[in-house]
Amino acid sequence: MYSGRTGESIDTIYWINGDYVSEAVREISLFMRDWRSGTAVQIDTRTIDIITATHNLLEVNEPYMLLSGYRSPQTNAMLRASSSGVARNSLHMRGQAADLRLQSRSVRQIAAAAASCQAGGVGRYSGSNFVHMDCGDVRHWGA
Repeated sequence: MYSGRTGESIDTIYWINGDYVSEAVREISLFMRDWRSGTAVQIDTRTIDIITATHNLLEVNEPYMLLSGYRSPQTNAMLRASSSGVARNSLHMRGQAADLRLQSRSVRQIAAAAASCQAGGVGRYSGSNFVHMDCGDVRHWGA
């Protein structure tokens, strides 16, 4: 379901018969670690659910390209210093957000599918070709 900046990829079943598969959630969390520091936290399963539901709505077989999952406070501060689009209290630092893209779908298409889930925040970053998804309050931003 995901491929990463470092060439890694992951395709795992993380939910069976109403229960999360703890080993699969650990594997996803490790994959979504801060690639700059190597630090990992457990990714909120609500975020994984939103990402998965969006992927299913888009009816694609290709994996997401994961640009950013968990971010350590140090990584977030570094990114914030060089970009106005990085929140001081980013949900990335809690393992509750991901920045993703699909080669076969536009930012608009991905964001529309994510927003239709009505389950968290959806940010459109058309200039950088990615969509932010999180399990925070339902809200939308970007162009």
